[in-house]
Amino acid sequence: MAIRIVQSKGNERVKELRYALRQHRSATPGIVGLEGIHLLEEALRAGIEVVTVFVAQGYEHLVSQPPLADFSLADSVEILALPRQLLDDTATTETPQPIAALVRPRTWKWPRLLTGPSPLLVVLSGVQDPGNLGTILRSAEAFAATGAALLPGTVSRWNAKTMRASAGSVFRLPMLTATDQECFEQLRKAGVQTLAAMPREENFITPSFGSLNLTRPTALFIGSEGSGLAPEIADQCDARITIPCPGPVESLNAAVAASILLYEASRQRALPASKHSRRR
Repeated sequence: MAIRIVQSKGNERVKELRYALRQHRSATPGIVGLEGIHLLEEALRAGIEVVTVFVAQGYEHLVSQPPLADFSLADSVEILALPRQLLDDTATTETPQPIAALVRPRTWKWPRLLTGPSPLLVVLSGVQDPGNLGTILRSAEAFAATGAALLPGTVSRWNAKTMRASAGSVFRLPMLTATDQECFEQLRKAGVQTLAAMPREENFITPSFGSLNLTRPTALFIGSEGSGLAPEIADQCDARITIPCPGPVESLNAAVAASILLYEASRQRALPASKHSRRR
């Protein structure tokens, strides 16, 4: 395994990594940057193509011993050793780790998200906190969602905090970015019911939490942390759904709400079919 030493911040690969980590995408289409041995391990575990590995000088052993040694890096993978300060200056985390990488994630399309007899999707509109997004993606995978769609205003899934909070789900869960119009067109064409997650509202009668049949093909729409779903999004959904909260709170954190709804869908889908016969 050949390791090439790089000393200059003007190196094209180093500049590409710096851009990718700050812009959450590379100047090279389809390439994203990640920091840390754990994220690189998760990417390898998910079968993601690794393009370049950057390792701080003195830490070259990280590439040739577990956990990375448990995966066979392709011969085409470029491995660059940088002075520790140069790699730290390139990183975006508060406590930079001595390893980073450029990877090429999978590209997903709508048919993959809508796979199976009863797709379950989570649609994020304006979710701006990267930790919330990562947590939602982790919950979506945990509760067997078939995919996620990210609408305009939602933070990048390749944000470093999003990737860490997802615990690797960002590499495995089928997901894509889409416009509002494209999303609704695809869901309607596939016969997917669209449910808008809303706080308690006086002006709308929402169905009781347990009355909706979430075993049907379903897309759960989750809005921004501050203002929730925009009216123009909620109005296009088939129904509004509110999680009952007996305590004196107006709404739940976006990640908590999404996780509860995904769990309820998973719970219903695990029940015998007869249990859903009276649900709409």
